[in-house]
Amino acid sequence: MLEKEFLERFSQITLKMGVNLQKDQGLLIVCPVEKHHVAEALCETAYKMGAGTVTVRWECESIERLNYLHDSQRYLTQVPQWVVKSREYLLQENFCYVAISAEDPNCFNGVPADRINKAVQARSKALKKFSDKVMANAIRWCVVSVPTLNWAKTVFPNSPSPQEDLLDAIAKTMRLDSENPLLEWEKHVDNLQRRSNILNDCNFSYLHFTSNNGTDLKVGLADGHNWLSAKEKAQDGLEFIANLPTEEIFTAPHRLRVDGKVYSAKPLVYNGSVIDNFCLTFKDGKVTDFNAERGYQTLKELLDTDQGVLRLGEVALIGKNSPIAQSGILFYNTLFDENASCHLAFGKGYPTTINNSDKMTRQQLKEAGLNDSIEHVDFMIGTCDLKVVGVNKDGSQTTLFLDGDWVI
Repeated sequence: MLEKEFLERFSQITLKMGVNLQKDQGLLIVCPVEKHHVAEALCETAYKMGAGTVTVRWECESIERLNYLHDSQRYLTQVPQWVVKSREYLLQENFCYVAISAEDPNCFNGVPADRINKAVQARSKALKKFSDKVMANAIRWCVVSVPTLNWAKTVFPNSPSPQEDLLDAIAKTMRLDSENPLLEWEKHVDNLQRRSNILNDCNFSYLHFTSNNGTDLKVGLADGHNWLSAKEKAQDGLEFIANLPTEEIFTAPHRLRVDGKVYSAKPLVYNGSVIDNFCLTFKDGKVTDFNAERGYQTLKELLDTDQGVLRLGEVALIGKNSPIAQSGILFYNTLFDENASCHLAFGKGYPTTINNSDKMTRQQLKEAGLNDSIEHVDFMIGTCDLKVVGVNKDGSQTTLFLDGDWVI
């Protein structure tokens, strides 16, 4: 697909289906500096749709790397108040925002994991009120992606034109290569919603995951849990899609009812470092043991973040025949890889995955089983032979997945 056509369709889907931008509404775009023309395309489309204002926050991994390496201890963990205030402004003015995820998976190689994690944890703590509001759908938001050179080289190391190949791959996962992308997205959303309705009607007590790699994990589901799919409703009553692409149906695990062992199915890129071939053991909801062939120290630093990150905040189901899985591409980007595989998430749960959460206190959500943390990190567990069984309180069982794909 030509980049011009990609940008036109990308901007339309992101702003109409993604954040559902409204007339006179403010929009924030978070964008890598090397993709400034993407921000320009989004900005132009937004104003054509009647946006009140568009602001861009630029990101640069090479400068971020230098900061991680050389900041003094004081500045490494210091988050200026103007950063916190800028996020509060988005909430006060009812902005929506688009974040472009395009990390170079190797950008922080050689940077001590403890320095990265100290900085990230400080930022997460300072912005927790904002992230809590976002996860409760106080504003409409959407994470999308476009190819950057170093990322593309990692995904397509032997290609003479890696950015073009990655652009084509992203276009297919976002259904931008179809004749009518908006119509295709409506069909896709309806299909996901059909399955989430079935799961909500079942009201399982827990899910049992097993596969030949050694995964044998029981994931209890929170009291009053609610399965969600692509479209969610913001607190202003308008629908939006938080991730483009998306193939998942997800809900809240019970923070105290996860037991067994689980093995990763794909690498996890966390703060610019790769964690791969890792396993975790859970007892009474908490990680009690772990290992990793690659990125052990990074995983350890993640699990040391707070007590909440040792428990699960999300369980998501995705079949192996999703377009992303069928592509056979390892994107080294969670936005894509999590949509090729059933996954779990360390840390904070989404309040919206509990029925009537808007009427519940933080303590009531905790009692229902919802987890809390300053982190929310997805990791992939779906293999080609994965079996998932839903178990009701009376012990009756329903097979949901066989050989890595849906059977309902």
